Amino acid sequence: LFLDRSDGVELPIKFIPQYAGCYHCQIILKSSCDVRVYEIECVVNTDNTEAELEFLTPAYQTVIQNIPIHNMSIQDWKLEAILEGQGFDGPPVINVGVGETALYPLMFKPIAEC
Repeated sequence: LFLDRSDGVELPIKFIPQYAGCYHCQIILKSSCDVRVYEIECVVNTDNTEAELEFLTPAYQTVIQNIPIHNMSIQDWKLEAILEGQGFDGPPVINVGVGETALYPLMFKPIAEC
C-alpha cells in the first residue's frame, strides 16, 4: 500500500531532554478500526565542547591530570579515548556508570623541552 503525501497526517512532537542519553517511548494511535504502536528512540548528545589543558613540567618528568567525566544520563557509558600528540598516554577505554563521575588519568611525559 502506497500513500500519497497528501494522505499523510503530521504528528508534531516536542521533546525537551534534561540530559544527554538514550530515551525510549511509545506512541499509540487508536481509531475505531485500527491500533498502531510506534516505538521511538531519541539519542541526545551534548554540544561539542573544547577544552585546553596546559602542562608545565620539567623535561622527562611525568605529570598526570585527572579529567572528571560526569555521566548524568540513564545508561552506563563505555568511552573510547583517542589520544594524539607525542608524550601523551592514558587508558584506551573508561567506563562511567549512571550518575557517577569517573576520573580519566591523562598522562604527559615529555621526552624533550617543548
